[in-house]
Amino acid sequence: MRTVQKDNIASMPTPQELLAALKQIKYPGFSRDIVDFGMVKDIEVGGAKVTVYLAPSTDNPDALALIRQSVINTLTPLVRVPVEVVLERPAPVAIPGQAKPPPAKPEIPGVRHVLAVASGKGGVGKSTVAVNLALALVALGHRVGVLDADVYGPSVPLMLGISERPETTEDKRLLPIQKYGLKAMSIGMLVPDGQAVVWRGPMIDKLLTEFIRNVEWGELDVLVVDLPPGTGDAQLTMVQKTPLSGGVIVTTPQDVALLDVRRGVKMFEEVQVPVLGVIENMSYHICGKCGHRAEIFSHGGGAKMAARFEVPVLGEIPLVREIRVDGDQGTPIVVANPEHPQSQAFRHIAEQVAQKLEERARRQLTIH
Repeated sequence: MRTVQKDNIASMPTPQELLAALKQIKYPGFSRDIVDFGMVKDIEVGGAKVTVYLAPSTDNPDALALIRQSVINTLTPLVRVPVEVVLERPAPVAIPGQAKPPPAKPEIPGVRHVLAVASGKGGVGKSTVAVNLALALVALGHRVGVLDADVYGPSVPLMLGISERPETTEDKRLLPIQKYGLKAMSIGMLVPDGQAVVWRGPMIDKLLTEFIRNVEWGELDVLVVDLPPGTGDAQLTMVQKTPLSGGVIVTTPQDVALLDVRRGVKMFEEVQVPVLGVIENMSYHICGKCGHRAEIFSHGGGAKMAARFEVPVLGEIPLVREIRVDGDQGTPIVVANPEHPQSQAFRHIAEQVAQKLEERARRQLTIH
């Protein structure tokens, strides 16, 4: 932060005071402000004007225009001189022969791919999809871990039937619990059953950073990250600090759920993480007695939303009683009944996800 010495600058706010004022400006579509988001790079206070240097992670013109105007509107009454906003353009998404990729985030030792499973809202079965997708990848022969990043509603321990607490190494690194050939870590393994997690954003950030950097995952082909629903602080921590290979959006066919797909897609776009596809959960129901197919929550909405954003539909998961019963008993359906149509649907999705992750890895090698 810089102050340029001028004759009439004595009554001007300091750069630190102006930085504090900018914390009231939320990054469009997110709960964090632009300062916490790391967007404000410098503030230069001069006698004739104030210059704010911003480094956004997006090239969306509407978002940039809104941020620019918000900065001007916020600071002008405080400084009583013109406010100039200088935008440092973000690095473009890598395209062979056209642009360099954005700076790489620190890799997780031993982990080849990191896959985020997200949803724009709760109640769509995202954690169920994340766990069964991870186990389907295990069934295909991959070394897989699952990280439960849903701090307020951790469900992975219940779904996997895990009740023990993780151990630590001599250098205080957490050892994930292994179940069904899957390595798992969750805050649900660290707090007593039934205890509510009442934490503010910074504490959540610290915990998730520990899960990313201080867990001894060993050698993994894929680390599946079960993000919390929505696009809040926990999601931003994960997508900003984790070297994500791609993201998957889980939705249900209803229009109200599909509207939130847009938020999930936009979140990944903001941080330049490719969306590998959309999974439509609870897509339809097959009667166990007569075999009639009932589309309880409508059908095909996931395909429409995927087409709008030009991403593929990875699969449609039917609504069946067994998935709830098996999950509540700690034996996900992919493990409890591998031949079940729903298990086969997860296996088909896992095959596509593994293929897309490998294709992206090969493209990156070509670029470099």
